[in-house]
Amino acid sequence: MKIMTQKLITMAQSELTKCEVISKLLGGSINGTDASKQLNLSIRHIRRLKAKVKVSGAAGLIHGNRGQESNRKIKSEIIKKAVEHLKTKYLGFDPTHASEKLDENNNIQLGKETVRQIMIKEKLWTVKPRKQPKQYRSWRARKDNYGKMQQFDGSYHLWLEDRAEELCLLLSVDDATGKITHAKFDYNEGVIAVFKFWTEYINKHGLPTSIYLDKFSTYKINHPSAVDNKELMTQFQRATKQVGINLITAHSAQAKGRVERMNKTLQNRLVKEMRLANISTVEDANKFLQEYIPKFNDKFSVVPARRANLHKTVDKTLKEKLPQIFSRQEQRQIQNDYTIRFKTKYFQLNQEQPTTAYKKDTVIIEEHLNGEIKINLKEHYLNYTVLPERPKKIINIKLHAIRRKQSDWKPPINHPWRTQFLFKRQQQMACPVSNNIGVEQANSLAE
Repeated sequence: MKIMTQKLITMAQSELTKCEVISKLLGGSINGTDASKQLNLSIRHIRRLKAKVKVSGAAGLIHGNRGQESNRKIKSEIIKKAVEHLKTKYLGFDPTHASEKLDENNNIQLGKETVRQIMIKEKLWTVKPRKQPKQYRSWRARKDNYGKMQQFDGSYHLWLEDRAEELCLLLSVDDATGKITHAKFDYNEGVIAVFKFWTEYINKHGLPTSIYLDKFSTYKINHPSAVDNKELMTQFQRATKQVGINLITAHSAQAKGRVERMNKTLQNRLVKEMRLANISTVEDANKFLQEYIPKFNDKFSVVPARRANLHKTVDKTLKEKLPQIFSRQEQRQIQNDYTIRFKTKYFQLNQEQPTTAYKKDTVIIEEHLNGEIKINLKEHYLNYTVLPERPKKIINIKLHAIRRKQSDWKPPINHPWRTQFLFKRQQQMACPVSNNIGVEQANSLAE
């Protein structure tokens, strides 16, 4: 006995509808015009469908390419090469970054979603479930102008992976454009590192209107007493106030989200880019940043709402004072022996000074970024020598003050300071009557 088997046909709903209408057409219950109206097709197309069903049955309504390989299918050799690079050269890259590097370095042009599917199949990428937010947060609108506000943050990370120790990336992002305006690797987020960063920024771009940052101890005094005592300022607050930059402190990391997200993006992309470039020192990393940032900005920055640049120009006077402003400053007192102690060192003031200095005067010690120490009194820098050891204590000092050296210069005989007195004497001799001098006395003076 011969067993008859039927081939199972899978059809979409639209194809089932066509099959039902064409069956009625073949049965004679409707004509071609009625079928064209029901399927919203031309009468010529209805005739073609009718002919196909007569020859191949219901399977004639199915597209001939179903189940066939696509003409646009990527060649297996290309997929094989891509997988090889993804497993070796670009291990740990995310799909978007990997697709960019495959195109840039290996001339393999694959879409980011194609690369994503390849990586998922090869277990190089794990699909992360979308987290539902615990509370609603609305996005703050960007500032309108470039230079209106800079978001600033320091990010500690193994930027060079196992090739160097942990570094801190100091980063400023323009709020209006999303551009990285300045970036620099350093070992910490201390006062000196931050001062160097902003000195370079100001010399390059000018003065931004405001800086948006967190409440790290470098930027803000967080002691409870600072709420009532507004004069308590950090070194950074003092410096930015002197140059006219407004500081805005964020109450949460989400508030300055643009620079926080930028740090996450760079921790993903920049780390791998420096791995490919074989960067292993801080100096080389900072050089690499100068080439990398313009390319990064071209890809991810946006156009501001207004074109005007609100950076304030740094004039010559302010530029000359920047080393003084962005220096670490502390107050000290002149001792009875005219010495000043600072960081376990003793500075002996010289006897000749540009201004008068008394015992117990308060001076400002300026520690400049180049390591130079200057002693400021009334906007004058005092002359000093560094003592090799702690000076012996002296109870009585006969010298009450150290002052400027008196000049030995004397004006010549024809100098205005001296001729004015001779001129007055000559007038008195020429007009003796007006000075209540008798005629006889005048004559005797004339003789």
